[in-house]
Amino acid sequence: MSKNTPRIPGRHFLQIPGPAPVPDRILRAMDRAVIDHRGPEFQQLGKRALDSIKTVFKTKSNVFIYPSSGTGAWEAALTNSFSPGDKILMYETGHFATLWKNMAVRMGLKPEFIESDWRTGADPEKIGERLRADKNHEIKAVCVVHNETSTGITSPVQDIRKAIDAAKHPALFLIDTVSALASMDFRHDEWGVDVTVCGSQKGLMLPPGLGFTAASEKAIKNSKNATLPKSFFAWDDMIGPNAVGFFPYTPATNLLYGLVEAIDMLHEEGLDRLFARHKRHAEATRRAVRGWGLEILCTDPKCYSPVVTAILMPQGHDADQFRKTVLETFDMSLGAGLSKVAGKVFRIGHLGDTNDLTILGALSGVEMALEVAGVPHKKGGTQAAMDYLAQAAKSPMQSAAE
Repeated sequence: MSKNTPRIPGRHFLQIPGPAPVPDRILRAMDRAVIDHRGPEFQQLGKRALDSIKTVFKTKSNVFIYPSSGTGAWEAALTNSFSPGDKILMYETGHFATLWKNMAVRMGLKPEFIESDWRTGADPEKIGERLRADKNHEIKAVCVVHNETSTGITSPVQDIRKAIDAAKHPALFLIDTVSALASMDFRHDEWGVDVTVCGSQKGLMLPPGLGFTAASEKAIKNSKNATLPKSFFAWDDMIGPNAVGFFPYTPATNLLYGLVEAIDMLHEEGLDRLFARHKRHAEATRRAVRGWGLEILCTDPKCYSPVVTAILMPQGHDADQFRKTVLETFDMSLGAGLSKVAGKVFRIGHLGDTNDLTILGALSGVEMALEVAGVPHKKGGTQAAMDYLAQAAKSPMQSAAE
């Protein structure tokens, strides 16, 4: 910071949909000396991390942890599952689904992309219809983003699994749950997912730097015959060392300290309570948006995300300019619109270690910034959110049910 720039008091409001703010308790857990990653002390840490992360994925299968971003986990999922030229079915729910498809193309796969308008989730009926038409089972996998952070849209993983089963198709089922895991219910085993992809910087409340792939027994077996080039992300190199708490190369030691602390925090709150909290904050945000007279990008209430809400700007107003006003006036970062919706939407993240007051602070900042920026809106959106949260506090069981 320049000497001539005045200090801004208080904490910055990081209301993007990830990286999410890292709780002080996790920062303290990571503030430790680096240890020998081949020694017995690390072995205990590694074993604890590898075992406990399974409780968040809700799986008994292998969960591989890489020193990478979620994008690296995407690549791990693809390179361990397929051979050059394999056909895979993917669904366009937004920017990140498109990037995953683009990666598949660059890796020599042949993705078929079911297009959408970015305003609703993946349609199980369309996926089932396409699989039924694939009489020769040329499609090797169905790949879907569970929670599309660019659009604030959630896709129905369970229903897609049912559609695959109803089509009697042997395709693998790959899910990107980068922004969904530890923010909304996800059950790798029970929902019949073969490969689940995640990153550390969202619901897990860590800084960026860890990528995860949970792999079913079917996926592991299938990987033995997959011939895409792989080295850093190879599952077969990980399985042996992981079984005894080690990794085949240098792991992100201090992030693993943070990971086990984060998992402890998740279970101390209770996953069901945590999921209900995210739903509550999402509903409060949507009530505020409607109160302002603005439009939510997602058009299907069944697909509303508990992680992030994307809001369309009124015609003639630029979302990025509005975000600039928010940052400069109230020291708050909002999510940008990406690719197709760049400049058209701003996004409010409501994930991670947040509480009712955090959300109300963010919403009041948005409402004040709408006034400062001269964006047409109605007053009282924050009050609508406040009323909802106050009622939810009086009737917590009803709030959880919603």
